[in-house]
Amino acid sequence: MGPSSQPVLLPPQLFREGVPKSEEEWQAAGREAATLLSQYIAINTTNPPGNELKAAEWVKQVLAREGIESQVFEPGPGKANLYARVRGDGSGRPLIFLNHMDVVLASPEYWKVDPFGGVVKDGYVWGRGALDMKGEAIAQLMTLIILKRAQVPLRRDVIFLATSDEEIGAGVGAGWFVENHPDLIQDAEFLINEGGTIRADARGRIEYYGVGTTEKSPFWLNVSARGTAGHGSRPTPDNPVHRLVRALNRIASWQTPLVVTPTVERYLHDLSTIETDATRRAWLADVRAALRDSTAIRALTADLTYNALLRNTISITGLKGSDKTNVIPPVASAALDVRLLPAQEPAAFLAELVRVVNDSAVTITPQGPNWPATESSADTELFRAIVAAARARDPDALVTTPPLTGFTDSHYFRRLGIVSYGLSPFPLNQVESRGVHGNDERVSFDDLTFGVHFMYDVVSRVVAR
Repeated sequence: MGPSSQPVLLPPQLFREGVPKSEEEWQAAGREAATLLSQYIAINTTNPPGNELKAAEWVKQVLAREGIESQVFEPGPGKANLYARVRGDGSGRPLIFLNHMDVVLASPEYWKVDPFGGVVKDGYVWGRGALDMKGEAIAQLMTLIILKRAQVPLRRDVIFLATSDEEIGAGVGAGWFVENHPDLIQDAEFLINEGGTIRADARGRIEYYGVGTTEKSPFWLNVSARGTAGHGSRPTPDNPVHRLVRALNRIASWQTPLVVTPTVERYLHDLSTIETDATRRAWLADVRAALRDSTAIRALTADLTYNALLRNTISITGLKGSDKTNVIPPVASAALDVRLLPAQEPAAFLAELVRVVNDSAVTITPQGPNWPATESSADTELFRAIVAAARARDPDALVTTPPLTGFTDSHYFRRLGIVSYGLSPFPLNQVESRGVHGNDERVSFDDLTFGVHFMYDVVSRVVAR
């Protein structure tokens, strides 16, 4: 296969006689995954509007070729959620593969390829969603397909759930499905979703396998300042834009308190075991002690991820004033992306933010309902299966539980009592991981092959008899 050619879709009967065993067979599974991912990326599901129905219809066709029935629910025009279930003997409770079909905006002028061309070249599948999260969905889908083709005896049902609207944090996706069709999933014991990471160095050596067991809670806010409207040529003393800018300056300057949650403490301690710098190793091994040292604080909070894991964060992400340069508007507003650590009270945070702004003409209101951070225990059969699959590749592999600074749809299912983990199947270095929501998003053939094999190894340990 040339570096710029499209891989040939392998016939369904390839693994009809059994699970892939040789490296060559797993490479063939990786090439099939690349073909499917190329086709999937070419379905533009940028949200808004999403148009996930087209993607759901494609997934339904792929499943039908394998003899797997699925249902497509249409909660709104062009919107869809797909549900499929491969039956086991019922001796164990089901496992859910959760993935979302929508993707974020891609601006073609900043890409080296068409972000919705399904381009395959230079050993990569390129396009919006290659990592977030159509690539992960294909690794899940290939696992389901291999189980079905090989007729693996199952003790658990395996559910495949592809949803809408994850990228907008609301809508008619996973939350809609849980609310309207709980009977189809509430008997599940385990769920695998995005939100994990396999961190590799620049040479491709895996540094650790990260399983997402918890994540921060979004608490998005609107800030509005009111004043006297007028002509821009006659400045007013209570210009709402000026008032808003002063308020935002106070917000941007506010250093929220540092907080060490048990999960973060455990994660940083795990990282200390692979840290080569002696000083940083000591800080990570005992982060509570480190945060009593001003040098350690400056160094740790200079790392964007560590900083976000150690405090509630605020990013000013939107501004709106007048639509015309020569008009002073009656209202100016801003949007704040706030992320709260577990066990933090939204009302208490909001009250403190109002105190920081200290301006009665500025109002701060939640954009909508928020949900508290949720967490799943690591003391489960599925977590032990992840550890076993990782150490089958490297007996000394570090498997840890990095909290997610963003959020996923897992919280809907954790609230039903379903153990939900973020599990990335792809080992990514720092450069590759920047493709998530960035330009030139892509995943390599090697990572796809690794991902399909790793995902199958994990899941087969808990669903096969």
